[in-house]
Amino acid sequence: MISGGWVGVRQRVGAAGAGPSGSKVFGALGHRWIVEDPRTHGELAELEAQTGVRLPEEYRAFLLHVGAGGAGPAYGLFPVRRVQGRWRWEGDGADLADLSRLAEPSPDQGPDPKLLDELRAQRPEEEDFDDIEDFDDAIEAWDERWEVIMFAPERTAGAIVISHLGCAQREWLIISGSHRGTIWSDCRVDDVDLAPLLDDDGTPVTFARWYTDWLEKAERTALSAP
Repeated sequence: MISGGWVGVRQRVGAAGAGPSGSKVFGALGHRWIVEDPRTHGELAELEAQTGVRLPEEYRAFLLHVGAGGAGPAYGLFPVRRVQGRWRWEGDGADLADLSRLAEPSPDQGPDPKLLDELRAQRPEEEDFDDIEDFDDAIEAWDERWEVIMFAPERTAGAIVISHLGCAQREWLIISGSHRGTIWSDCRVDDVDLAPLLDDDGTPVTFARWYTDWLEKAERTALSAP
């Protein structure tokens, strides 16, 4: 889906928001069914010059023909805005992305699974401690070791955060590398590694599929009788 595939999407979002059950769609109270104005070709040129990379085509076409962000999956699609002369994405956790590294290929693989399994096995358990303060110290030390591996800056090079699911769970759009244009789930807060969203047949979910799947499901709820 490039530009033609986005025809009518903005209007469909508006109609869903005005539907009798629009408020029942998960996240609607957050994005309020508002879609920000689209970006211009000139604005995207500025953004891409700043970041040193061309955005994936599906997402780029969305910004041009639908909107800069707003109503979308979960609590909404993080909008891209120019603030004090610099472009950035705004939303809960958007600052986790290093915009100076968007041109770097996103890693093909995460940490060694064996290393993660070993570290999980070493996680302190409260019942193993007589003193709660000793447990607190132990779990804090373990968390630091875990975060050094799981939240290393290079893990999310070449990607932006585009949505917040609540409880510190987020989704990323890969901008550069072999996974360019696909959406990844980030549940590291629950000790689960970054992982691509997959269709039922195991195909990686691209931005267009991610957004239109949400819209179709949202329409079924929003346009139904209350």
